[in-house]
Amino acid sequence: MEWTAEAEAKLKEIPFFVRPAARKKIEKLAQEMGATQITVEIYDRAKQQFGN
Repeated sequence: MEWTAEAEAKLKEIPFFVRPAARKKIEKLAQEMGATQITVEIYDRAKQQFGN
């Protein structure tokens, strides 16, 4: 799944040891929403939903 540069930058704020799991959860949420790209809006929605 493609990520915008802004969303990728936000992902890098997550500690490296949980980043792979966070990426998978965010991508799964985006797929469920029918999105083809991870944007800051999707990242923020995932963060709100997962409470991170």
